[in-house]
Amino acid sequence: MKTANVLAPAQGDHSRNGKMRAIVQTDYGSADVLSLEEVDKPVVPDNGVLVRVHAASVNAGDWHLMRGTPFISRLMFGGLLKPKIKILGFDMAGRIEAVGKDVMQFEPGDEVFGDLSDYGFGAFAEYVCVTEAALVLKPIATTFEDAAAVPGAALTALQGLRDVGQIQPGQSVLINGASGGVGSFAVQIAKALGAEVTAVCSTTKMDRVRSLGADHMIDYTQTDVTQQGQRYDLIFDAAAYRSVFDYLPALTTQGTYVLVGGSIPRLFLVMILGSWISRISRRRVKCLMVKPNQTDLLTLREFMMAGKIVPLIDQCYDLSEVPAAIRHLEQRQVVGKIVIQV
Repeated sequence: MKTANVLAPAQGDHSRNGKMRAIVQTDYGSADVLSLEEVDKPVVPDNGVLVRVHAASVNAGDWHLMRGTPFISRLMFGGLLKPKIKILGFDMAGRIEAVGKDVMQFEPGDEVFGDLSDYGFGAFAEYVCVTEAALVLKPIATTFEDAAAVPGAALTALQGLRDVGQIQPGQSVLINGASGGVGSFAVQIAKALGAEVTAVCSTTKMDRVRSLGADHMIDYTQTDVTQQGQRYDLIFDAAAYRSVFDYLPALTTQGTYVLVGGSIPRLFLVMILGSWISRISRRRVKCLMVKPNQTDLLTLREFMMAGKIVPLIDQCYDLSEVPAAIRHLEQRQVVGKIVIQV
């Protein structure tokens, strides 16, 4: 598939004369504000690593930054009127081309993957320059495409379950939005941490989610999970499009509800009122603010090497097709992750 009005990929070495191809954003709006352009290749600082990007993946954060909504995203990342971040994308995998003199962990030729969300983004390009703290070595047996699908979504699942949800072996865990990028990793990580997992998704996605190892499946088009009488120690909500109050009766008396994705108004409601809701309901109601870090990336690497997490990839797009990939994601029908092959 190819999209209209984009520069076709050139042949050969795209970094000739210090240039590279990248998807550039100069205004807020729909995917029409994105264009494939020739830009300057990054220069490596003493503490930086230059990575030739082989694959990236698309996240909801990319489309929110693209559109500049909610408005708080402009305050957090700069650029009230025009986007400060010109090249989106924070999940990536690639091969190190050069390192600064102060870099100790990596050397040219190393295959790496990482999360760039704390380091300026820039994964939708042929090259990116980033601090070594954003990266870990890619498992040898893992493809660049699979590795690029992991960081942001799997970090969200890991920290939401382990740190905020304080998951314990043997607990009963409900994963809402189990077919999405975060939810599909949450099913696998919860199983790896010893929980009994019930996954919630729609009819057409159930077979693929079941293959991730869920113990029980609920088709939300047929069954209201809040009305079935079952109670859970932990509800992990990666698709929060209904009130948190609807889920409280489905929690055990010491249960925890963790919101990690979905409606922005729902997210802010839990951020602002979560402590109050916890007091009146006598259940823990939390939301997650992800903190990318190398230690957790190494944990994910161990899960990957052990076969405990394997990304679901919905579709792969070429770098020139990033606008089409984001339009696809915005439709909220993706199973797993969308990957960009650079």
